[in-house]
Amino acid sequence: MRSNTEDFRRLFLDQVPLMDVRAPVEHAKGAFPGAVNHPLMTDVERQKVGTCYKQQGQQAAIALGHQLVGGKVKAARVEQWQAFARAHPNGYLYCFRGGLRSQIVQQWLAEAGVEYPRVIGGYKAMRRFLIDTLEQAIVDCPLLLVAGLTGTGKTEVITALDNSLDLEGHAHHRGSSFGRHATPQPSQIDFENRLAIEVLHRREAGERSLVLEDEGRIVGSCSVPLELYRVMQDAPLVWLEDSFDNRVQRILKDYVVDMQAEFALLHPDQPEQAFQALSAHLLGSLQRIRKRLGGERYQQLERLMSDALAIQQHSGDVSDHCGWIETLLNEYYDPMYAYQRSGKEARVVFSGEQVAVIEYLRERASH
Repeated sequence: MRSNTEDFRRLFLDQVPLMDVRAPVEHAKGAFPGAVNHPLMTDVERQKVGTCYKQQGQQAAIALGHQLVGGKVKAARVEQWQAFARAHPNGYLYCFRGGLRSQIVQQWLAEAGVEYPRVIGGYKAMRRFLIDTLEQAIVDCPLLLVAGLTGTGKTEVITALDNSLDLEGHAHHRGSSFGRHATPQPSQIDFENRLAIEVLHRREAGERSLVLEDEGRIVGSCSVPLELYRVMQDAPLVWLEDSFDNRVQRILKDYVVDMQAEFALLHPDQPEQAFQALSAHLLGSLQRIRKRLGGERYQQLERLMSDALAIQQHSGDVSDHCGWIETLLNEYYDPMYAYQRSGKEARVVFSGEQVAVIEYLRERASH
């Protein structure tokens, strides 16, 4: 594949299967959605070759590489690459810069009777394309932000729109101190890559504006790209409203019921272990905001939460969790959001409940 913008667009828009032949440590730091890591060299082998290159030069490093990845080791890896090529005849392979490693893999596959294309420019060129895609969209597409109190269902609005970007979905985090999921967040690079690919799809579909949730710079362990975050600071706001009772029930579902289901998937046939994981998650989330709550209020909330967990463990009833959720909203989240809104009031262009907000945003996108 030539190293040009149109080729990269088609790779990501068409979800072309990608075989990443970089070392596992490189793949773990950042890759593309769906890319499969079948490395030419393991992390240890790559380290040895790198050291040899620094000390003795390229030819010695290449010779060592062939020595380390030879015989049965080479045969096993070629077999793995062949299997991928057979399963994905329309795919591509890549290394970091589209250089020696991908050329070797391509050559060894050809010797085994498989002609398989590689991405010229490799991971680095594709990553640069995605960064440029996101930065250009920030320039070209006006942003609107969905804001509102905790539990109003901002994510539900985002997922209902054709021109939205789901920051929390890509970060795999709900954006609050209780926002962790049972499984880990992606790396920062993976988060940025997924976000840029979503932008690519939105622009391909002809969307001229983008709607995001009003987020802080940090979503769990992921950071919103700086240029995007800067533009978000001046973007118009749509304020989402809902009743207090609806908000409590939504938080109960998100943070207790759905989290219990997530931990149950991680611990199949071990309900007690799943429940202990949920308990640790909730109590740990509360602990993280202990200083901001103050000692007395923290102790009150911990007691309410512990009592609710004990009742849930005994009877399966989750309704007692509403006690700490109501207190947390009234005494912590709502005052904090009210203060934040006071500084953003001039940017609010519309306020309403979910149906009205979605209708307004769809109408605005159509103009």
